[in-house]
Amino acid sequence: MAVLGLGSVLALPPMALGAPLDAADAGGTAGTHQSGPQLLAKAQPDECFAGIGQAYPAGPPCATGQAKVNQAYLWGMTRAGSTLWFGTGANVNCLTSGRALRNTKPTVNDDWVCEYGESQVAKRNPQLPAILGDHRQPRLYTFDTRANKLTEKTDLVKAASTEDANRLQSTAGIRAAGNFGGVALLGGPALGTSVNLFAFDTDTGAYLGSRNFPTYGNIRHFTVAGDVLYAGVGVGANGGERGNVLRWTGSKADPFAFTVVANLPAQAADLTVHQGRVFVTTWPGSDDELAGPTAGAAAPPQSIAAVWMSPPLAAGAPGLNPEDADGWQQVWNVSAYEPDPVVARAYALGGLASYGGYLYWGTMHVPMKATTVHMATYPPADEAAAQATIQNTQRSISIYRGRSFGTHFQKIDLLYGSTDLPAYDPAANGGAGAWALQSTHQTPKFGPAGFGNPYNNYTWKMVVAGGRLYVGTMDWSYLAKELGKETADELGLSPRLGELMAQAPMTAAGMRAGARPEAVYGGDLYVFTSPTKPATTVDNTGLGNYLNYGIRNMVADGTTLYLGMANPMNLRTDPGDDVPEGGWELIRLRRH
Repeated sequence: MAVLGLGSVLALPPMALGAPLDAADAGGTAGTHQSGPQLLAKAQPDECFAGIGQAYPAGPPCATGQAKVNQAYLWGMTRAGSTLWFGTGANVNCLTSGRALRNTKPTVNDDWVCEYGESQVAKRNPQLPAILGDHRQPRLYTFDTRANKLTEKTDLVKAASTEDANRLQSTAGIRAAGNFGGVALLGGPALGTSVNLFAFDTDTGAYLGSRNFPTYGNIRHFTVAGDVLYAGVGVGANGGERGNVLRWTGSKADPFAFTVVANLPAQAADLTVHQGRVFVTTWPGSDDELAGPTAGAAAPPQSIAAVWMSPPLAAGAPGLNPEDADGWQQVWNVSAYEPDPVVARAYALGGLASYGGYLYWGTMHVPMKATTVHMATYPPADEAAAQATIQNTQRSISIYRGRSFGTHFQKIDLLYGSTDLPAYDPAANGGAGAWALQSTHQTPKFGPAGFGNPYNNYTWKMVVAGGRLYVGTMDWSYLAKELGKETADELGLSPRLGELMAQAPMTAAGMRAGARPEAVYGGDLYVFTSPTKPATTVDNTGLGNYLNYGIRNMVADGTTLYLGMANPMNLRTDPGDDVPEGGWELIRLRRH
């Protein structure tokens, strides 16, 4: 891939560390056992914005224009002893909207701007697709949890060599992080069809080098199982062709040695160890495949989002090895719950964890994705049909647990979800098509989808800490109004239908539950204190900043949680107004 000439545009100043902030009580029903969230570090303004398509003024501080904070997600994070290693992603909402929803019309509002092809980055690099016009170089950091000290590692990479600097420059974001054997590996998808990894010595903090992996197009998570580090990856552009699980066989002297130990039909997302096996959640195929002409057909069970189980780690040679690559078993997929085959193709799966003898996992739903896929598959004949599609393609996260996988005693419980969901029958009404509720053939054990919040669209991360299972979500309610307008415009729909898109999750939830819940901005954190009890709310307001629309990362240290927040509100940078600030945050949450 050609190196992008982005240097002067993306040479942004380092993030400043603000003083730790003790917030008031985290709120919610579990708050009596939890201290308030402590803000440890936060992205600072790194650019000045003077208008879509305009040159970026000098700064910050910005003599002209306004301050902008591009670094939006604390995307990949791992803990080595008392040190957190993490990396960021910039303007991720713009990149996701461009890639997944094909929104490339520049937009600006009070909260964020997406310039797409009008950005200075795109203008200086005409080979860059418009959907990547808001790309900025990611950043790399450590945080010493004992000294409360943030150290930026970005310049170590840039100073190592031109090749290392260019590799970081062309990385879309540091989406994954893991460590083992004194080595921290941080990386993510490149702007082309590959993955870039960066290695550091966790004992000395020294930079060990970088490597490009051209076979892979995405990487999301690492896990340690049986004293072995594993990573889940996707093959091909954006990981859309198939998936692998990789076993790290490296060392400080050779940090980029891997062997393939799983061949999967879909890209690997999160992974964990449960009862002597590795379990993996997957994402479906590429976006082009989802929106293709055959998308309406029932997808093969192998290609849609699923849970996969490895052979036993103790069988044969220790851990998973190349001979295990074709021995993985699919133990569940989303068609077991979702009755509409097109909507099912738009599902993804996110966080999973082993807790109380069960494996827990949850779904993920890119906002408006199922709507756009359905409209591409079955174009609505009129506004009424479009309204029906908008209303009936909304989904909130569903949460599951299972045990005794791969045996006659396998049991899957729906913990939070729906007893019925709308499905489209294209043959109904003499071929005009119609929507009707169909049974999911399940009754949720604890409550409705989304933990009762219809805007909970990502089960982003699960982690066990202090004998409790924590679940962090994304809540897209704050995005809904503007994103609905953008998506409707991209699809050629009326502004009225754009407003309906923004309200559809709330309305759909009300239709099924009999009452519309109130919308509360900010990502949610829930906790299971026992397998026999429903989850309780730790916080549902973004841990002290309602612009934090999701909890992208969680790392446990005993009973303490370290949370990496997602906050893409890149124009919210005025500390003097009554709105909190945009940009990623690192938060510590201690349990008494």
